[in-house]
Amino acid sequence: MSPLFTNDAIVFGILCIVLAVIFKTAHSAHPFWKKFYTYVPPLLLCYFLPALLHWPLQLISPDNSKLYFVASRYLLPASLILLCLGIDLKGVLNLGPKALIMFFAATLGIIIGGPIALLTIKALAPEGFIAASTEELWKGLSTIAGSWIGGGANQTAMKIIFEVDDNLFATMIIVDVVVANIWMGFLLYGANISHKIDRWLKADSSAIEALKQRVEAFRKKVARIPTTTDMFLLAAIGFGGTALGHAGAELIVPKLQTYEKALIDIGLNSLLSSFFWIIVIATTLGLSLSFTRYRELEGVGASRWGSVFIYILVATIGMKMNLSEIWDNIGLFFIGIVWMLVHVAVLLITAKIIRAPFFFVAVGSQANVGGAASAPIVASAFSPTLAPVGVLMAVLGYALGTYGALLCAWLMSWVA
Repeated sequence: MSPLFTNDAIVFGILCIVLAVIFKTAHSAHPFWKKFYTYVPPLLLCYFLPALLHWPLQLISPDNSKLYFVASRYLLPASLILLCLGIDLKGVLNLGPKALIMFFAATLGIIIGGPIALLTIKALAPEGFIAASTEELWKGLSTIAGSWIGGGANQTAMKIIFEVDDNLFATMIIVDVVVANIWMGFLLYGANISHKIDRWLKADSSAIEALKQRVEAFRKKVARIPTTTDMFLLAAIGFGGTALGHAGAELIVPKLQTYEKALIDIGLNSLLSSFFWIIVIATTLGLSLSFTRYRELEGVGASRWGSVFIYILVATIGMKMNLSEIWDNIGLFFIGIVWMLVHVAVLLITAKIIRAPFFFVAVGSQANVGGAASAPIVASAFSPTLAPVGVLMAVLGYALGTYGALLCAWLMSWVA
């Protein structure tokens, strides 16, 4: 059944209306909405309502839509630049080693989660529960490991390395996207109750709070009513920087393709991804400008516009999720869910041992599972000032993706 609206102009308008209604009700003084948003974070609705408009309501569909591409390639780099403008890099560095420890714990959870999930399905599932052979299965699952540790480039590398069948690869992408998106929903909800989780973890979140307060104090100090010139300056920096990212990627990637085989052999295939370079260049530009007088553009709403772009990206990601596909691939989803539960268990055990705040748990996880497109979304659920932390960790995930996925694939082949 085709969706009711297929024109991207209409779909974009619907998504903007949905976002506006969510934020209007979230800031309403009405007792019902106050009670409702005590339990349901606005960001979670920005994510799941577009998914419901896709299925079961079938009002919109991502199948022929360019909205996610536009949001991820144009709005995301611009938002990263604008969000990084006001960042306090010294404060980020003061967050300490726990952020990195949680990132590597997240990676470890995915590496060991694959073989554990495969063992579980072999022990518990009836014959024929999964159509693919054992050999095909672990090879197909290696592409999920590539995506969950690194990103799309790492996932494609696993497909090529293990010669995964196209139809099986398409199914694995569905499992990857839906399971990862459901977990992201839990993280967004967790951000809303992070103080309770931090109490359970006995975590010290003082460094995170100090960073937020320093950025907020700076924002209040430079705050002023924006002029038209200020708005054009923000647009020039955000979208001019995006243009620079795209131009840089177009120059760098073709030159690196000369060494494609060597880069793939040593696991650095992420360097062949244009998206990787767009994100790296945009983030670097934003961080560089945070040391100049342009940092004062935070006072005219740089991070607010960055947040608007992030929320639009959230809505387009939500629109891509089709919950009905769970029932079509229930056996593979069972593996995906067990896999994700192992990842979560490793994260929570590590956080409990080192008393890491839930912010590090969430961002460490999403920097692996979601990458640069969604790690800043989860980070900004705690505070827009923290979004750059998610980006910096996601870039690290791209670098390690292929190595971690190869190790995970070897363990799964051994188990199989």
